[in-house]
Amino acid sequence: MMLARLPELIADASTRWGLTDVWPVSNLSYNFVAFAKRPSPPAPLPEGEGSVILKIGVPRGELASELAALRLFNGHGACRLLECDEERGMSLLERLVPGTMLSELADDDERTHIAVDVMQRLWAQSGVPAAKESAQNGYGGLSNTFIRLSDWFDGLKKIRPHFGGGTGPFPKEILERVETSLLELFTDDDIRLMHGDFHHYNILKSGRGWLGIDPKGVIGPVGYEIGPLMINPWKGFSDWGSFQIMSKRRVDIIHERLGWERERIIQWALAHAVLSAWWSIEDGTDWEYSLECAKIFSEIK
Repeated sequence: MMLARLPELIADASTRWGLTDVWPVSNLSYNFVAFAKRPSPPAPLPEGEGSVILKIGVPRGELASELAALRLFNGHGACRLLECDEERGMSLLERLVPGTMLSELADDDERTHIAVDVMQRLWAQSGVPAAKESAQNGYGGLSNTFIRLSDWFDGLKKIRPHFGGGTGPFPKEILERVETSLLELFTDDDIRLMHGDFHHYNILKSGRGWLGIDPKGVIGPVGYEIGPLMINPWKGFSDWGSFQIMSKRRVDIIHERLGWERERIIQWALAHAVLSAWWSIEDGTDWEYSLECAKIFSEIK
C-alpha cells in the first residue's frame, strides 16, 4: 500500500514544499529518502543552500518518535527538521554536506571520540530535570510519543518461551548476566531522551560538525546510548581478535570521557548485543553477529 502511494506522496511533498530535482539516495532501506532542491528555504541553511533531504516513511509510532526527537534536538547534535507532515509520513530535513559517515574514518579511537562528542551535544539538549517525572510524563506531555527503553528490553522475556523454556543459541550464563544486570541498570536515575540507534552510519559530517541522523527517540537510562555504537560498524573489522581489542579500547575511551564505571559500559554493551540478537531472531535475519559481539563483551575485564 505504501509503495503504491509513493509517487503520489512525492508529488504532494514536491508541490507543498516547492521541491525540484528529487533524486533517491543509492542506499534505500526502510524509508524512501531522496536529495532535493528547495529554491526558497524558509531560513538560511548552513551549507548547500536550498539542498534538502526528503524522507517518506510509514506513519506509525516510531516515525512520530523520530520527528518529536528531531524537534527537541533542534539541530543541536542532529540534523535539522525543516518541515513535516506526520499523518502522511513525510518530512523535509537539512542535508548534511559532505555527508561523510563516521564509519568511513579509519582510526577507531578518533571515531569513538567524535561519537562521544555528538552524544554529549544531544544529551545536553534533551536532559530531563527529574527522572521520575520523565518516565511518567515524557517531555511536554509527549509521554506517548517517545519509545520507552524498558519496552524494548521487555522483549527479552520472550526468549525462554520461544525456545521451550531453554535459551536457544544464547549462552545461558550470558543471558542470565544480562537479566540480572538490567535490574540494576534500570535503577539509574540519569534518564534522558536518547538517539536510540546511535552508530557509525547514523553520524555524518557537515559544515556544522558531526551530527546524528535518523534518531529513534528513546527515553531511558542514558547508558544505553553506547550499545549500538559498540557493535558497529556492522561487520566492519577484519577478525574477531581485532574486534576484541577495539571493543576494550572503546570501553577505555568512554570511561575516560564520560567518567562511567567500566562495568556499567560493558553491561550496557552486552545487554544491547543480546537484544539485537533477539530482534534478529524475531525478524529471521542474521543473529550470529550480534551474539558473537555479546560473547566478546562478556570477556572484557
